[in-house]
Order: sequence, then C-alpha cells, then structure tokens
Amino acid sequence: MTVRPPVRTRFAPSPTGYLHLGGARTALYSWAYARHFGGTFILRIEDTDLERSTPEAVQAILDGMQWLGLSHDEGPFYQMQRMDRYREVIKGMLDAGTAYLCYCSPEEVEAMRERMRANGEKPRYDGTWRPEPGKVLPEVPAGVKPVVRFKNPLDGEVTWNDVVKGPITIANKELDDLIIARPDGTPTYNFCVSVDDWDMQITHVLRGDDHVNNTPRQINILRALGAELPEYGHLPMILGADGQKLSKRHGAVSVMEYPEQGYLPEAMLNYLARLGWSHGDDEIFSMQQFTKWFNLEHLTASAAQFNPEKLAWLNNHYIKAADNERLATLVRPKMEGQGAQFDNAPALPAVLALVKDRVNTINELADAAMLFYRQPAPGADLLAQHLTDAVRPALSAFAERCQTVEWNKAALAAMLKEVLAAHGLKMPQIAMPLRLLVTGQLQTPAIDAVLELFGREAVLARVAKGV
Repeated sequence: MTVRPPVRTRFAPSPTGYLHLGGARTALYSWAYARHFGGTFILRIEDTDLERSTPEAVQAILDGMQWLGLSHDEGPFYQMQRMDRYREVIKGMLDAGTAYLCYCSPEEVEAMRERMRANGEKPRYDGTWRPEPGKVLPEVPAGVKPVVRFKNPLDGEVTWNDVVKGPITIANKELDDLIIARPDGTPTYNFCVSVDDWDMQITHVLRGDDHVNNTPRQINILRALGAELPEYGHLPMILGADGQKLSKRHGAVSVMEYPEQGYLPEAMLNYLARLGWSHGDDEIFSMQQFTKWFNLEHLTASAAQFNPEKLAWLNNHYIKAADNERLATLVRPKMEGQGAQFDNAPALPAVLALVKDRVNTINELADAAMLFYRQPAPGADLLAQHLTDAVRPALSAFAERCQTVEWNKAALAAMLKEVLAAHGLKMPQIAMPLRLLVTGQLQTPAIDAVLELFGREAVLARVAKGV
C-alpha cells in the first residue's frame, strides 16, 4: 500500500505588482487543498526580478493575503535570501555534468536564432558550449563571464498528468538548454522555482496556465536533481466582464481595492472559489464548508468570467448575515469621512440592522446609515409638496401623542394609525412629511422603525422645528 506524503502546497507570487484576482484565486485553492488534508500551506515571494520587484508590492501581497484570511503555515520565504543555496545547487550540477558553462554572448545567441529562423527551424541555442563525448569545445574567450546552462535532454518527451488540463506532453527537442545562472551568478526564474519546490517538499503546484511552458523545464531540472516531482495543475485565466483576459493591463485591480469599495472578505472568498471550481449547485458556502469539499477533480479547464453583479449579490448576502457590531467598525470610519454626528444619536449597530438588507457594499451601508447621523435639510419645494394644510393638524396631533406613547415600533405604528383614522388620512400622507422632517429625505426604511431609533426627544424636536 502506497503511503501518501503529507500535502504541501505553495503560493509563490512575484512582487512586481499588486495581488490581483487571479493570484488570489490561486492562493485560495492552494490554501484550501492544504487545509482539506491537514497539510501545509507555504508562502514564497519570488523576488529575483530586481528591476521590477518592490517592497510596496511585497506589502500589497501580504496585506491582500491577510485581508482574505489566507494564513500561511511556513514563510514567507524570499528567494533573494536563498542565493547561497542556489549557488550550492548550481555548483553540484556543474560537478555532476547536468549543467555547463556557456561563453556565448547574447549577440551570438541571437545570431544563431536568426540563422535557424532563416532555415525554417525553431530558433534556439545551438549547443556550442554543450559538452558531449568526443566533442572539442571552443577555446574559452578571455575576459568573458559565462552563463550556466542546464543540460536539457535532447531526446524523448516530458509528460505530466495535469490535474486541471489532463495529460500534457512536450518534446525535449522543443526546449533550449536553459540559462540557470546569469554572468553575474544570479540564478534565473525556472531554476529557483525548481530548487524551492524541491527543498520545500512541495507535493502540489497550482498556478495559472501561463506557466504551462515553464513546467517541462522545471520537471527536467527536478529530475536532474533526483527530486520527487509534485503534481501540477494549471488554472485557466479569469476573463473580464467584456470577455477579455483579466490582467494587470486590462481590468484587473488590486485585491485591496475591494475593501475600499466595501466588499467583505468572506464574499470575495466565496466568489473566487466558484471561479473555476464547483460543488454541485452550491453557490453560498463558508470557508469551513469549502475546505471540506474542495478537491482537484472539480476544477474546470475552461476560463471563468468575472461578474461584478454576482460578487455584489454575494456581498449583500454576507452583509445581511454579518454581526452588526463588526459592521459598525467597518462603517464608522467611512461615515466619519462624510461628517456623521454620533453624539446623541442612535446606536450604530441598531441602525445597521435596520438598513443593511438592501445594500450591496459597506460603502452603500454607510450612505444608508447617514440619515440617522446628520441634521435634516429638506428642500423647500419638497416641504411645500408634502407638508400641506391638510396634514399639519395630524402632525400636531402626532407630536402631542409622542409625549406619552410607549416608545417602541409596535406602539408607534398603532399610534400613527389612530392619528390617521382621526384625521381621515392615508399612511403616505403623514409618513412622507414625517420622513422629510425627521431625516431630510423621502426614501427610508419603515417609518415606525425609523422613529423608534431616533428616539422621542429627537423626533419631537425635528417635527416641532419643521412644523
């Protein structure tokens, strides 16, 4: 009986920009697979692109992971801090003959490729410095720092059973002898990834399908090192609402823009989970359910399309389900920015409980709650339209009854009906002017619920001022 090794997954972004939706989905799937099996989820920052990597991008990745709650078990590891290890492995490969020094200049390599293109061949390095039995290598040129190339197999094929796309085969003759160290000794991307996956004992690599061409190179390097191969799964790209590939140059935004726009992390996680994976017809589920259900068999090979309306619908669901005290901590800073006055005002959690059902974002929730935290300023035209001579006596009677009525929603509703009956009016005839006088606007939740939250003193003062 084969003993399955402990599952070890990794998320390995390059800090050349923010964490976008595609990267967040990759992180989520890798995290969930490790959690499903009680395994280990590793965060690795692939920062060897010194020209494009920035500390700000690293922080954006860490912030995005923290907001989503995708906690790592090991790391973050930084490739720039592992240079000694890479050099050690390169030396071992040179000694073993699985890598070699190449003194060709970039110009010479480009000339080789041009000749091949002219002959209708696939352009590639021609193996000038590749050592072979009986082959005489050129004389080492003076003053030239060599690159290190991986001695890729010349014949045969690289085949792997991709957990998303199925079997993939690439002929070795399609692959160059890859440069694994530059003239200054710094290692290159595919080499670093291979060594990291080996050292960190990664069992499953989930990543975007733009990495498919890297996989055979990494497999050959790992085989040359005598390493166990992980399973690979290449996730299709996410398309924008217009059907174009979502990318940093087209429609993709930082994950951290979503909390700014008022989205909850649980809504984003639920949404991302369904962008390429399914569990029957289930649309709404917790992360506990997701990690219990998540498997590789139900990952889809077809591209998913980003749907802002679907995300907003999920966010509405999670806002309605959220604890009101928690919502208050998210909403209050946004309301303070709008000049909200919280002194002698209703308790914010109670207000949010009243207004949260009809909003899709925290920003909309803040806007909806503002009617309780600013002085009403209804327009003169609106007041003239709704505060008519026929209504004024009823409002005066309402104000008088407010002095003694029990201040709760049910009692206020009953009292309003009694006032309406006594003056021969319908509910909108008194509810509209009351809304204007108390809140300054015509659209509010149920008037009895609004009055209850404002409190007796505030309602009496606002009605008296308006009348």
